[in-house]
Amino acid sequence: MRQVPLENVRSLQQIAVIARRNLTQNVWDYLMGGSESETTLKRNRLSFDCWGLRPRILRSVAEVDPSTNFLGKSIRLPVMLAPIGSLQELHPDAALATAKAAAEVGTISFMSSVTQPALEKVAAATSAPKVYQQYIRGDDDWLDGEVQRAINAGFDFFCLTVDTALYSRRERDLIKRWAPASRLTCVDGFRWQSAFTWENVKRFRDKHEIPLILKGIGCAEDASLAVEHGAACIYVSNHGGRQLDHGRGSIEVLPEVAKEVAGKADILVDGGIMRGTDVVKAIALGATAVCIGKLQGLGLGAGGKDGLVTMLRLLEDEIKTTMQLTGLHNFSECNGSFVEPAEPVVSPHQISPYTHIDLPEPEYGR
Repeated sequence: MRQVPLENVRSLQQIAVIARRNLTQNVWDYLMGGSESETTLKRNRLSFDCWGLRPRILRSVAEVDPSTNFLGKSIRLPVMLAPIGSLQELHPDAALATAKAAAEVGTISFMSSVTQPALEKVAAATSAPKVYQQYIRGDDDWLDGEVQRAINAGFDFFCLTVDTALYSRRERDLIKRWAPASRLTCVDGFRWQSAFTWENVKRFRDKHEIPLILKGIGCAEDASLAVEHGAACIYVSNHGGRQLDHGRGSIEVLPEVAKEVAGKADILVDGGIMRGTDVVKAIALGATAVCIGKLQGLGLGAGGKDGLVTMLRLLEDEIKTTMQLTGLHNFSECNGSFVEPAEPVVSPHQISPYTHIDLPEPEYGR
């Protein structure tokens, strides 16, 4: 991977350009693609564009505070690094880079169970709060063992992904007959994931004290069941448009989930978040914080840990700028009065928020 002068980077758009130059076409499509027609993927982006900000003025915003709290942990900004499989395809430091970057910036990272290196090595890399995200690849005894490994290693939270009963048809990869290394090593394990039910979630909560995050909630009804079954955090996600096609954008789902949860659990959301304005919109619509996947991958692809830190600091600048121009002093003030429905002005795709870069169409979308 070529070295790049990250000290000269002044915008998230530049991060995307550098990552595109560094990553092969196969890896780029793995990061930026979705399932089948990629309709859900595009709706993730479109649904953010369908909300406009309602600024307040003359509110003395010379100083703003973008920090927040998540399950008792104070974080510098309401942005976490979502779990991504096969990070080693993006950069050789893989999950070590994400954990170290999150620690340096003062936020929380998720580690996927299908990335490298081993969870014990990642946990030992920093003392910052971390989440271990697990795909189900065995029976209850197997899961108990994985939970105990994460606890022993020092992870603060445990996340179960619940929107992957099977691996979707990601046609960019299928057509090229390409798959990431993690996909090749877990083909047979989906029989356990597809059989997982709310009874298994209840058993988890009855047996383990570590706070549980359920990732992949897509409607108010399941958010209610998640709270009923003891989830500490409801994670609204459609897997970045990579699982069920023709689903709703995540930010479309968020208001109904927030209304249903009504403060009984923290709420995370991901899917299409590429700008500081997106973060502010998500908080206004009920999220405790957001998680970034594709944008995280761009930062990692642009320069490993340093690329991620640069990306997060640029995103923090955008968040603070949006807060000041919207009249927000901190996120405790941020509510639905700061947003309203609006007409989108661009055709949505993965990088449509970046209007000053020139990536040929076949390289970033279909």
